[in-house]
Parts: sequence; structure tokens; C-alpha cells
Amino acid sequence: MGVGAGVLAGALLLGACGDPGSGGETRAAAPVPKRPGPADAGPSEPGRPDTDRLDARPAPSSTPATRHRKAPKVLYLGDSLAMENQDVLGAQLKDELGARYRSAPYSGTTLCDYLDGTGKDSLVPDQHKAAALVRAERPDYVVLQFWGNAWGYTPCMDGITYDKAREKYFDRYAADARALVGQINSAGGADRPRIVWVLQGPDPITPDRVRRVNGLYRAQARASNGLVADAGRAVAPASARYTWTEKLPCTAYETKNPAYCTEPGRGRTALHRGDDYLHFCLAPTTAKSRPCPVRSPGIRRMAAAITRAVADASAS
Repeated sequence: MGVGAGVLAGALLLGACGDPGSGGETRAAAPVPKRPGPADAGPSEPGRPDTDRLDARPAPSSTPATRHRKAPKVLYLGDSLAMENQDVLGAQLKDELGARYRSAPYSGTTLCDYLDGTGKDSLVPDQHKAAALVRAERPDYVVLQFWGNAWGYTPCMDGITYDKAREKYFDRYAADARALVGQINSAGGADRPRIVWVLQGPDPITPDRVRRVNGLYRAQARASNGLVADAGRAVAPASARYTWTEKLPCTAYETKNPAYCTEPGRGRTALHRGDDYLHFCLAPTTAKSRPCPVRSPGIRRMAAAITRAVADASAS
């Protein structure tokens, strides 16, 4: 598949969902295209809905001393990846840290959608803009998970796309990151929250784009006392951070909890469906966007990485 086809595939994938769990505009789902590369059959049974809190929470990673930390308040914003992750992340944060939690992801979005002043050009309504939610929720942490919409799907990007104007795309993306941090900090006032930038996993179509987007997140975190959570590393081969794969070896936790090890006989687990190289939910995409309804190893891995980042910051 060429870059142009990959761009179209990405647009369709990100455009497949619309409303957050707390409400919003619903848009019809586009067909999810087949991922590039040879087919590698996924699991025949994705598992039961991820509602069992004991199964959803990560293996304990904190020391007894850090278990007595103050329970943080966490706000989670993002695109379709955050949409599908939100319930599992909330369960892990609550179980591991006793966190108070609010999520308001919107599928198909990027950073500019959460900026004040984008109005009708935004896919996020005013009451769910980042600054508005910070003023209402007074979180200790704002977790931002954005793939880096590069296909012009969201109007507030003003038609700037990665394939047509790469440096302009990165310049605009960096500017939006700075603006979003500024609005969040202003809304927080003296009790401004710390921002957690979630690093993204490999992209089989434009691997360098994801690498550079992650670099922008790291740079913004350094410049503004933010944090990074390398969730993308948890869904990449151990020796190849930016190499995409549909399946990985099962972790110790997944081996002990077979619902998360989709091929126990081979010691491997599926991160993606065979027809969707971008998302990590092992249930099919639906017309109305939703949190992932089935146990999905990739989602659990990413949520655990975010939870660890918040836990480490809360203990320091």
C-alpha cells in the first residue's frame, strides 16, 4: 500500500467514531480498511467484556510505601484510541491509586479540537474543551492521548496534512501543543495540573511521523514540567520501538490471565484485529463510538503504562 492509500486508510479509521462516553455528536462509521502487509489471523474469540475489575487492573507495580500516596484526580482527553481505552484506564487508576477520574475523549480529533476559540471548526463542544474541564474538575493530572491526526479530518487543522505539507504539519502540531498547555495552565491557576503526554505506538504506513510526533510530546513535556507515558513501547517489539506488529509474545500477566493471551499455545497475543492496524480494541468498529467492550491486550498494556506514569509522579 502506498503513502496515499495509507493516508486514506488512516482518515477512515480515525473517522470511524464520534461521541465521547459522556455525550456528543455521533457520526456514521466508515468501513475499516484492511491493514497493509500479509494477513496474520487474529483470535477467534476476543474475550468477554472488560468489566471484571480484578482482570482489568494491572499487576502491582508500586511498593508498599507508594500505596499510601494521596489519591490523584485524573482527567483523560484524546481521540479514538482514548475513546476505546477510557474504561480500562479508569479502572486501573481507581484500583491501583484510588484515583478520581473523568474522561472526555472524542474520536477523530487532534490537539486543536480541545483548544478554546476553535468553535464550529472543532469536533469537541465548548463544555468539553480542555480548559473548561480543568476549571470544572480541578484535576491533578491531565492525560493527553492523540495519535496525531494527519489526514485533514478535523476542520481545525485548516487542511494541513502530513502527506502534502510535512514540515507545516509538524510546525502546526507543535504550536497547538504549546497553546493547549498554555490554556490548561491558565485554567488551573495556582493549582495547575501536570500534563501527561502519551507516546504513541508504531504506524506501519508512516513510522517516521509517529516518531516525530512523540518527539514533540517529549519536548513539550520538558519545556513545561510535564510527563510522558510511553504506552507505545508496550505495544511494540522489545527490540524495535517503531516497528509495527499485529501480535507480540504474551506478558507474564497475560499468561496468568488467559483472556489476555489470545494464542496461549504459541505464547502470543493479538494487539490488533486483522482488519484494523490502528486501533487496539478486538471488537469490530461500530457506527457509534464507544469504550472497547471486550478484553483487549493492547488496551490493557497501554493503560498500565499510563497508570505507572501517574503512580510514579504521585509518589515523588
